[in-house]
Amino acid sequence: MRAFFANKLALIGAAITGFVLLMVIAGPWVSPYSPTDADFLALLTPPSAAHPFGTDSFGRDVLTRILYGARVSLAVSVAGVLVAALLGGTAGLVSAYVGGWSAAVMMRIADLLFSFPSFVLALFLMVVLGFGVANIAASIALIYLPLFARLARNMALVVKEEPWVQAAQLMGQSTFSILSREILPNIAAPLFVQIALGIAFGIVIEAGLSFLGLGVQPPAPSLGTIMADGREYFQRAPWVLTLSGVTISIALLGLNLLSDGIRDVMDPKLRARL
Repeated sequence: MRAFFANKLALIGAAITGFVLLMVIAGPWVSPYSPTDADFLALLTPPSAAHPFGTDSFGRDVLTRILYGARVSLAVSVAGVLVAALLGGTAGLVSAYVGGWSAAVMMRIADLLFSFPSFVLALFLMVVLGFGVANIAASIALIYLPLFARLARNMALVVKEEPWVQAAQLMGQSTFSILSREILPNIAAPLFVQIALGIAFGIVIEAGLSFLGLGVQPPAPSLGTIMADGREYFQRAPWVLTLSGVTISIALLGLNLLSDGIRDVMDPKLRARL
């Protein structure tokens, strides 16, 4: 904790991320407006005391829609990345420790998925799976699963040759015990960093899919759908597209700084320099 608090960028990232999470969780209490109810007497109202982020073409409060939309985007991204980390990390650990033809097959499948750009793969998966929040989370999980599998495998291949792992083998510990108690704790740092980065870019993937109409469907709010709506009347009401884009940028900044802080705290070599 001393190393974390000594890292100013990590503290800034934690503060930004915490603020975003607080606003997303407390959204219904922060704004008294509904994210979907239209108000035709307040169409495209500029930012004001009553509507700090203005209103959209249906008179809906933009701040309220951003708060609810960020909740959807964040939940989808977190769910997809955590599933990818669990399945991919487990596959990478097992393939590195056990080896054999099954490990080779898993890694070749991971290489195949790696050959596609992330957003192109997401578009393909959405066409195959169909629209919807659950399918976006599944797409994010499939995109990041080979990344976590490759990362866990490469780190485990190094750690399994360490003396303490060989000592655990000589003591007769089970494979599960060695993987969970000897190898996993020593490769956790890069996995945690990748989880934070994955959540950040998962938000971008969800927003991009919703922006193209392949994700969350109107009138349900999402950062991508809000930006897509704002694009239609950007010259008349630039605050809709601009403020929703700024929200995504702030969330990404906080998560990236936080991931760097986690890396510095959990890496002994970097921690020694703080």
